[in-house]
Amino acid sequence: MNNLEALASISRLSENVVRVLGQNPGKFTLQGTNTYIIGRKRPFTLVDTGEGRVEYTPLLETALQDAGKESASDEHEVDVSDIIISHWHGDHVGGLPAVLGLLRQLWNERNGGAPFKPPRLHKFPSLQTPNAHDQLPSILASLPPDSYTSSPAGNPFHELTDGQALVNLRVLHTPGHTTDSIALHVPSDKALYTADTVLGQGTAVFEDLAAYMRSLQRMLTFAREQGADKLYPGHGPVVVQGKELIETYIAHRQDRENQLLELLKDEKPWSTWTMVTTLYKSYPESLWLPAAHSVDLHMKKLEEDGAVRKLGGEGKDAEWQVVQTK
Repeated sequence: MNNLEALASISRLSENVVRVLGQNPGKFTLQGTNTYIIGRKRPFTLVDTGEGRVEYTPLLETALQDAGKESASDEHEVDVSDIIISHWHGDHVGGLPAVLGLLRQLWNERNGGAPFKPPRLHKFPSLQTPNAHDQLPSILASLPPDSYTSSPAGNPFHELTDGQALVNLRVLHTPGHTTDSIALHVPSDKALYTADTVLGQGTAVFEDLAAYMRSLQRMLTFAREQGADKLYPGHGPVVVQGKELIETYIAHRQDRENQLLELLKDEKPWSTWTMVTTLYKSYPESLWLPAAHSVDLHMKKLEEDGAVRKLGGEGKDAEWQVVQTK
């Protein structure tokens, strides 16, 4: 990586926030996972750790050293006192071992053999059954016990709670993308860190649409009440008109729901797949199967709302019928 690429990967967003890209660009990660250094002086708070690309660690080192110089902070303070994990997905947690190693290295370089106080790790507890793609259990098992500061109960993570105030941030539990997803209010910047619930570009994926819609509405209400105009997303650029984008997300999902109800209004049963091939007929067929998953989640929400009933089948073969109101 040349100096220009490195500079493009580190962005000072405000006096209080520096963004460091995780060096994992892709179809679903956009330009890569955004990680954030929050604070004006040591010790800082780090939000997410990227997926573990080797190119990320030296960038984080540069960003932390520059932030420390800019703040003229105490050399005898650790660089990072707290690491907040927004949710369990690998592109947000995979870099944890390398980050913890870097923090000890930076301390030793400045303070020699002085005792090192490792950072606290924070995450909202998972409310789902174990997922085969969840890397966190194996990551935590690989960490040296002295690389982090355990919770009072002796656990690696200090469990976050909804509404909790933490190092000048406020935690919002925003399930839907995952059950443990959070947002963070950054009052100094009048901003919301939205993780993967709202992205800087495009639309987000979700595993529970009903929960996701409630979270979007809650974030919108909170942003209005707190004057949080900007969004710091987990992927994509900073969003200046944050409330408007959240409104767009809500409207997009509501429009899709209305389209599905319009198909079902004739009272005949429709399969998920038939709805997909009807609504997405102008789209490439390669997109139909992913669309079927989204439609299925919409139908499950409508079933929860009492608007439709499931007649049988699963996934794309599920059949649905509208519930007629008297």
